[in-house]
Amino acid sequence: MPMNNDKNPKKDKRPTVIVYKSRLLPYSETFIREQVRMLSGWRAILVGDGLVGKGLALDGLDVRLLGYRHRLVQRVANRSSPYLIWSWPKLRALRAEQADLLHIHFATDAYRIWPLARQLNLPTLVTLHGYDINTYRSWWEAGNGGRRMRNFPAGLLRLAQDRRVHFIAVSRAIRQSAIEFGLPENKISVRHIGVDTASFTPGPKPLADRRDILYVGRLVEKKGCRYLLQAFEQIQEDFPDYRLVIVGNGPLGDELRSYAQERGVRAAFLGALPAEKVRECLDETRVFCLPSITADNGDAEGLGIVILEAQAAGVPAITSARGGAQEGIVHGKTGFAHAEKDVAALRRGLVALMQNDELAEQFGRRGREHVMATMDIAACNLELEELYEQHAFGTTHRAGASGNVKMFPRGEKQCI
Repeated sequence: MPMNNDKNPKKDKRPTVIVYKSRLLPYSETFIREQVRMLSGWRAILVGDGLVGKGLALDGLDVRLLGYRHRLVQRVANRSSPYLIWSWPKLRALRAEQADLLHIHFATDAYRIWPLARQLNLPTLVTLHGYDINTYRSWWEAGNGGRRMRNFPAGLLRLAQDRRVHFIAVSRAIRQSAIEFGLPENKISVRHIGVDTASFTPGPKPLADRRDILYVGRLVEKKGCRYLLQAFEQIQEDFPDYRLVIVGNGPLGDELRSYAQERGVRAAFLGALPAEKVRECLDETRVFCLPSITADNGDAEGLGIVILEAQAAGVPAITSARGGAQEGIVHGKTGFAHAEKDVAALRRGLVALMQNDELAEQFGRRGREHVMATMDIAACNLELEELYEQHAFGTTHRAGASGNVKMFPRGEKQCI
């Protein structure tokens, strides 16, 4: 079922990529929408089984829904077989688009829909984001992800042997996890997603006048919100004008709210917010914190796009996110990285940036410079589109430092 189909493919001469994500699209996956929206050399068709209730607006994007309109039928299909989700008529409709490439987000989705997706017979890229490759194989095989996903690890390794398939890791940390999982090293390229530095910009209020400590993320184990509550609890009496602002929903929401209430932690829980509201929160933020950890089942942060958004907005960041701490910030210059669950180090970072206006302003300024230089989504998408070209057509054009055009033949995967 098409929707928001504002573009006429007959007039658009660019190559076409089908971008697949099972459900379109929760607030926590804004990065997928923005990556699709910012493609310039490729025409993108965003495909999913159905829409997320109260999810992201998809206005202006070329969208296809492959699922069923009746919710009961959709639930039956989801529990039984991917063959019921990608029905043959809709598969024929996608074939009619004459796409050049299939790009699937999350390895779990790639495994689930591969029996029919492979019938498109397209070169395929699979983006690995975090839980889909960090979660322990034993966890899946024990059935913790559901009966249908017990064979996910073995199925993913089989899928990886298909000559049409190549993987994109959103960070070097994710690439290493994929190698440890068993994916072929020569079939994994790193492509950062990046952020729109034109949308996330420093707000008018100086950092010296701001008193919010911001957390943005799902309220789940791996995001580590509890450790931020603990750290702030230990110092809040010394900073009576400050408060925590918690943005996000999740299964630990009630538990975290109860903890804050029982311990008297000054924390405002705002629930999930769209990107424009997060930007408004950043305009009032002195320090951004994402104290992510490795969950008991191995799930861990891929990079943490919100870390980049905060720095683009001129806000210092403190994080223990596996990819974010290594690649998202520059420790001691744009923010502070600390070990997972190290509440003392998190507390010290908060104190340093809360009591020193000059340091906070310096980190904020350098943070924006860092993201603009290395993580702007327009530049990141150019790298992505080069991989598209290489995988779809066998060659890609890249201007080197000298400005000369370089050609890379099919099979030579370039990693950044």
